[in-house]
Amino acid sequence: MATSLYDLSIATYLQGLAAVAGFLEKGRAYCAEQGSEPDALVETCLHADMLPFRFQVVSVRQHSLGAARAIESGEFRPPSAQPLEGGYAGLQALINETRTEMEAFTADAIDAHAGRLVTFHLGDKQIPFTVENFILSFSLPNFFFHATTAYDILRQHGAPVGKRDYLGRMRIGAPAA
Repeated sequence: MATSLYDLSIATYLQGLAAVAGFLEKGRAYCAEQGSEPDALVETCLHADMLPFRFQVVSVRQHSLGAARAIESGEFRPPSAQPLEGGYAGLQALINETRTEMEAFTADAIDAHAGRLVTFHLGDKQIPFTVENFILSFSLPNFFFHATTAYDILRQHGAPVGKRDYLGRMRIGAPAA
């Protein structure tokens, strides 16, 4: 049995987004316990040559919701590096909004775009992908890179998040008979 485009993309993004929402909440709770301000983490970088925590979270949105929209539209652009209003709570709201919007995509609608072209616009460059190659070789790796980097920044600052927090709720169960 083949795996559907929806399962490869939307279902995987939803699992990851739930995990990100969970570890963001654990990070907020940790800051509250420590008497520190979670907004202090927003501009924190894992390394000096990397973009800050807020960009990592915004990129999680772009490489999930932006990718889902690209499946339908055939166009994808990278996220903006501009600051986001609302600090840490704004980032949490962004991920929660993203989850809600992602839940609106249906398997039939996404699967109907299998084999379609998606063009990645990077400045003046246009990079063509099939939908499947866009998801598997570009969007999912980026999604997980940015989710991991956000997770790592929280870990670096002492938040008690672990592997289970990162994985989120796995899609387990017996195959249909």
